[in-house]
Amino acid sequence: MTQFFNEKEVLVTGGTGTIGTSLCNKLHNMGAKVTAVSLHSEQKARRILSPNVNFLNRDLTSYDNCIEVASGKDFVFHLTAIKGSSQLGNSRVASAYRSFILCDSHMMEASYRSGVERFLYVSSICAYPDVPLRKEAEIWSGPPAANDRFTGIAKRAAESLAEAYSLQYGWDAVRIVRPSNVYGPFDDFNPISAQVIPALIAKAISSQDDVLQVAGDGSAVRDFIFSEDCVDGILRAVELAPACTPINLGAGRGCKIIEVCETIAEVLLELNIKRSLSLSLNANAAVGDRARVLDCELASRLIDFSPTTSLKEGILRTVKWYVENREIC
Repeated sequence: MTQFFNEKEVLVTGGTGTIGTSLCNKLHNMGAKVTAVSLHSEQKARRILSPNVNFLNRDLTSYDNCIEVASGKDFVFHLTAIKGSSQLGNSRVASAYRSFILCDSHMMEASYRSGVERFLYVSSICAYPDVPLRKEAEIWSGPPAANDRFTGIAKRAAESLAEAYSLQYGWDAVRIVRPSNVYGPFDDFNPISAQVIPALIAKAISSQDDVLQVAGDGSAVRDFIFSEDCVDGILRAVELAPACTPINLGAGRGCKIIEVCETIAEVLLELNIKRSLSLSLNANAAVGDRARVLDCELASRLIDFSPTTSLKEGILRTVKWYVENREIC
């Protein structure tokens, strides 16, 4: 990496999340002056962020708060998401959808008004239609998958808003990435809101009978990317990507859920966390899309990016972090 971020005033929204924490700490190590903002407590933030990373607890659905945190910043990395949004069903769908729209639009407007030079918007694989291989140019070929409908529409809306700012104001600061299923240290391991890998890790470790209960028959296919690899892709996108050009960040290949489960079991055995772990598949459980994989050719071509962490290595590092930090998860 170059000196592109050295001495820059940088804001990371969602700065205590899975991607945000690693991003804040890496930016600090690269010489940036980093401010993280999220709804987590100061106590939790100070336990996971580098000591010199500034932390603010702010609700970014408020435009005034967005103006406050964006003021004086050179770069903004907008990673804020609604916790557990893809697992909420209809229980909180209106409030989550509204929060997405407010947070994204207020943060983009505040960054434009504040003269931010680079604004990184983290979109998502869930913005795509329900197709097995998801290519950037084909996002409008159909509606988002039913289980991701509102989150996917909100992500599409923010991407379109970035293009609108470019057309009306000539503000070409926005870079856009669409990560696949991100996992790693600092993840959410709460079974109610966690994504697939951290949820399976937590369930496997807490299992009293050494049986891992798995929804579905294990054949569903997902594209996984380790959080630190995703951070590398994000940094490359901010420095090298063209404005308002969405870029997929993922492994670019599918992995069956049964393979994930078997890898977790293998890692737990190697670390002597479990003496044995068997799998119990519930073939009748709903699992969402049968396959969700990103085409990542554009990332390779435009920003010279491809992930380097294997699934086993990523799960190993995630398990080690979780075991050592369960009290703050």
